[in-house]
Amino acid sequence: MRFKPRPFTEPVPFRCEFCLDCCRGRHVYLTLRDIERIAEAGHDPQDFVTFSVEGKRIRFVLSVREWDLGCVFHDPETGRCRIHDVRPLICRIYPFMVSRKPLGVEGEGPFDHKGERLWLYYDENCPGVNAENPETVITPGEIAGLGLEFEEELERTDLDGLAELLDGTER
Repeated sequence: MRFKPRPFTEPVPFRCEFCLDCCRGRHVYLTLRDIERIAEAGHDPQDFVTFSVEGKRIRFVLSVREWDLGCVFHDPETGRCRIHDVRPLICRIYPFMVSRKPLGVEGEGPFDHKGERLWLYYDENCPGVNAENPETVITPGEIAGLGLEFEEELERTDLDGLAELLDGTER
């Protein structure tokens, strides 16, 4: 399913229902810190990092299985993530989204966080949002903070940084 944005202005209860929508058919962008954390957990970057060329930039993305386009770390038998404790930053944000501009969705409004004006959304299609018996309550401030962290880390992520990281992991 495609992301169906709904304005995220108040804390919402959340519990992952393991519907697998977020683990299949998506580009999961990786930052150098993501790659480093996953590598430190014992996974070879050659087994999970691929890339996408976007304009003049190379973006690193999580590899997917060919047979179902599922994330290489998604366990199809249990529906669970095998690297949940070190999962990429973007995975910690989903099913929420942080934007620098409004999307034109009814009811949206800016959210000011640490001097930055942002627009926050959640995926209306995600069954875990507003779940009964939630595991946690997610606040707009938490997601705004993660979104800014992701933006900053992604900006610093480049081929030279990956080469340095790989050089360091081969020692």
